[in-house]
Amino acid sequence: MADAVADDIDLDAELDEDEGVARKKFSGKKLVLFVILPVVLILGGLVGAFLMGAFDSLLGVGEAEETEQKMLEVPKEVSFFDLPEMVVNLNTGGKQSTYLKISVALELENADAKSHLESLMPRVVDQFQVYLRELRREDLSGSAGLYRIKEELLLRVNAAVQPYVINDVLFKEFIVQ
Repeated sequence: MADAVADDIDLDAELDEDEGVARKKFSGKKLVLFVILPVVLILGGLVGAFLMGAFDSLLGVGEAEETEQKMLEVPKEVSFFDLPEMVVNLNTGGKQSTYLKISVALELENADAKSHLESLMPRVVDQFQVYLRELRREDLSGSAGLYRIKEELLLRVNAAVQPYVINDVLFKEFIVQ
């Protein structure tokens, strides 16, 4: 029995030596060659691509510059056209009546469109009335609601005055009662 225990101790010693040899076979040179060098090359490639602007579309760098340039551009010839004040009954679903009083000015590309826009005014007012009467009080809450209404009115007025272009819809008065 003592011999068996001694043999087990000798076997363990040989295994430790084999593991030590196996560890020596994976030297520092191989570690640098197979692990560190590829990581450094990949990181270097990513940094180079970033500096060359390959990731600008993903990061939105070009878009920010374009919007900044658009904001600095001033329209050459801008004129405004005031629509008549409108009072509409909002869609309340049979509850108490809610009214919206709105005054709007349209921003035109040029002053020549004013005379043509006057002849198309019944169509524009009709488009506004139809849209505004279907709004609920909840649709008007907050700046996001006001922005959605502004964009929808711009789409509708541009559809109504098709050959002419309206740049923006400007609220002069917006009262919900």
